[in-house]
Amino acid sequence: MAFLSSRSDAPTITKRFAMARSDHRNTWDHWYDCARWQRLRAHQLLEHPLCAICAERGIVTPAAIVDHVQPHRGNWTAFVTGKLQSLCRPCHDSEKKTIELRGYSRKIGEDGWPVDPKHPAYGKAKARP
Repeated sequence: MAFLSSRSDAPTITKRFAMARSDHRNTWDHWYDCARWQRLRAHQLLEHPLCAICAERGIVTPAAIVDHVQPHRGNWTAFVTGKLQSLCRPCHDSEKKTIELRGYSRKIGEDGWPVDPKHPAYGKAKARP
């Protein structure tokens, strides 16, 4: 439901959306507009046109986003030389974000144990059975 207000100084829905998005922009976001990134992106999608995460699950999905496997966090060298992967938007916006926020993948293997060795189920001293 939309926020409605009779106040003339109240931000409109689009202004509030723009303000919220601008809060999440980083100083390096403009790097994605440079010609070098556009070439890297085009090459990655040409060489790997399918989503890497979907492919692990046996699903064929065209990729739309080129993602840094390791977040570059504003490091230009890591931005242009880091390993890339092709992802579909749903995988980039959910699975990848979860890994970056938590620090581990929540995927569970066929044996019922998490596949990521960084998963807290293993603890510091535990080893996978």
